[in-house]
Parts: sequence; C-alpha cells; structure tokens
Amino acid sequence: MARFSFRLPDIGEGIAEAEIVALHVRPGDRVEEDQPIADMMTDKATVEMESPVSGVVVEVGGDVGDVIAIGSTLMVIETDAVDGEEESAPAAVERTIAVEEAGAVEEASPAAHAAHAESVEGHSSASAGEPTVSLLPTAMPTEAPDIARDIRTLASPAVRDRARNLGIDLGQVKPSEDGRIRHADLDAFLRYNSGSGYGVAAPARADEPVRVIGMRRRIAENMAASKRHIPHFTYVEEMEVTALEAMRADLNANRGNRPKLTMLPFLIVAICRTLPQFPMINARYDDEAGVVTRHGAVHLGMATQTDAGLMVPVLRNAQAMNVWQLAAEISRLAEAARTGKAKSEELSGSTLTITSLGPLGGVATTPVINRPEVAIIGPNRIVERPVFDGDDIRRAKLMNLSISCDHRVVDGWDAASFVQALKKLVETPVLLFAD
Repeated sequence: MARFSFRLPDIGEGIAEAEIVALHVRPGDRVEEDQPIADMMTDKATVEMESPVSGVVVEVGGDVGDVIAIGSTLMVIETDAVDGEEESAPAAVERTIAVEEAGAVEEASPAAHAAHAESVEGHSSASAGEPTVSLLPTAMPTEAPDIARDIRTLASPAVRDRARNLGIDLGQVKPSEDGRIRHADLDAFLRYNSGSGYGVAAPARADEPVRVIGMRRRIAENMAASKRHIPHFTYVEEMEVTALEAMRADLNANRGNRPKLTMLPFLIVAICRTLPQFPMINARYDDEAGVVTRHGAVHLGMATQTDAGLMVPVLRNAQAMNVWQLAAEISRLAEAARTGKAKSEELSGSTLTITSLGPLGGVATTPVINRPEVAIIGPNRIVERPVFDGDDIRRAKLMNLSISCDHRVVDGWDAASFVQALKKLVETPVLLFAD
C-alpha cells in the first residue's frame, strides 16, 4: 500500500489560504478517482476538490471551518500501489478547469446533488508529509449543500433526523423549488396531514449548534468591522408616494414588452439626481490612508438576500440609466446573485448601497453601512393612512425612508438635507423626468 498526500493547490492569483466549507469524505471512507472530497472557499470563489486517485482516506488536514494555507496537506489517501512504487497522477489531474471568480458560481442541479449522494462530512487531525499529487479545483456553488445519503431526496442531516422522529417518509414531502427538503417543508406537510396520524403539533426541535463558516462567516466579519470602525447615525423621514405610485401604475399599464417597474428604479433615479448636490454621501473612506474619495459616478450596491446569505451586486453607472434600464438591470443582478452566477466585478466596487425589505420593510430600519462606503439608504414599507390636506382628509400612500451615515464623514445636517431634497423629487415625481 502507498500513501499520497494531497496539498492544497494554488487556486487563484494572490490567494494564500482557503477555508474548508465542506468535507465529503472522512478517514476510513473509500474514494474513487475524480470523486469530490472537499469544498474550499477563498475571497474570490468556492471550489470543489476532486481526488485524482482511488483509495482509502486515512487523514484529513482540517475540519469544516478551518482555514489552511496553500501547499498544506489537505488529505492523505492510501492507494493500492505497492510501497515505494511510483504511481502517476491520472490524466484528469493535468487538465485545467476554469474557476469563475464570482464568490458564487453555477448553481448545482438535483442531478449534480445526486452524484454526490454517497458523500459525508468528516473530521480528523493534520497529516504528515508524504509524496504529493497536485490537485486542480472545479467551480462549485459558494455555499456547499449538505449531501443526502438517499439519492432520491435532498435534505440536511437535521431535517432527516427530524423526519425520522416524526415518522415521516421524505418521499411524500414536497420539496422547495430547488428540490431540497427543509424544515419549513416538513412543517407544511404536518399542517396538511394533521388528520393522517402525524398529529397536529410537532415535537420541539433539539438544539442545533451551527458553525459560522463560509459566506455566513464573511458576512459576520464584514458587519462586525463596520460597526466597530464606523460611528453610525440614522435619520428617518416620512414621504408621500401617492403620486409616484399612480405614475408607476400608469407606466406599467403601457410598458409593452419592457420589464415591470417596482418602486426601486424610481427611488434610484431620485437618488442619482440628488447626489450631485451632496457629494459627501456618494463616497468611500479609506481609514488607513485617511482619505475620503467622493465619486462622480454612482455605482449603487443593491443588498440582496440569497440562500447563501446577504450579497451586494452593483448597478454600475446608475446615474446613466432610465427607469426601464434600471428595472432590467436590477432583475438581472438579483437573479445572478440568488443563483450563484454573479461575477466578481458585479459584487464589488459600490460607492453607495440601497437596501429594501419590500413588503417586510417595517416602519423604520437602521441599516448597517457597507464599509468602506459612508452611507446606506433603506426605503421601508408603503402604508395607506388618512392625511390632512388643508381642512380636508384624504387617503394617502406613505413610506418612511431611512439613511445611515458615517458620522466621521457625513454631518447630521448633510444627511437631513439630502433626504429632504430626495423627498421633494419623490413627492413630485414629474421632476424625475424633467431635464
């Protein structure tokens, strides 16, 4: 028997280390050539490692969540070769497979999940240095899924354990749109089958420790750094959007084959028209250099919730787009982020961010600044309320708008003045289309 030590290869220019976000095998498991063995996450992409040889895993260089350096031992595999015999790496190791520098890439299909059905996560200690075989990565989704043992269904171990405790056959449960069964799908099954022997109430779920790794850890680090370094303050103002909503409805009724308009494109046009008067809002602050760069172009970050966590695709040169162009680009970028197809250049370089929870927007929000930017804007939910119009009372559509600013760069007067100028455009929407 011979042992091969696989060291973490150089998986991107300037990358010094990578985080283990999933282990598909553990010591004692047999692996075949080209079988996925681990997913590694860098600042630019998550890549899938494949075994170039067949054999039995005897050691693993770390656990899920551990960060290991390029060149460090990732896994040791005992092959069928005789000790001392040179075994050449398979041809598959020599071919280069392109890695998209997205931080998120092609979404895995149910068929791809099924191909990994026999994989399991594992844990062992670091290994000693043996002869090495270079290993090339293949692009994978940013957040690696839990791989089900049963090839017919996709579900995490926690979901499977809960289903067993409830006596539920996962084959009878309708999965989510991505084909994966989640706790919410079990809850829905219980609600609609309360009279079929499953009971009305499910037992309490056991505590579930979840390691903060991968995309979730990066979000946590970025948010903590933002709150640690930036003295935030938030200003909230109420705006009437009755006329703007009426204009939006008229445009949608006559849009032809153009994309449907939401409130967001109108707000972005208003923001872009207002920013030239308040350049301190559209800026980035380099803490170390002590330099604030006030940007002429508006590269608007758009906070987007995905299964992998919060991502911020960027609307480049938003100031040069009309509402229809903005609507199309918003839709394209949001879909790219949610499906893991956004490119790296589409996820960086924003100069100002807008974040909206849509109908969940609440009365007011205090959004966290996307460092190194100095401001973030958050429109809230639209509500209908009676308002006084002189001596009369009428029905009006109202929306609160929040802005959080870096108090080292933006004064309270500046933030309030910016929002008041923005309010004038929003409440008189014909001005959005005036030269």
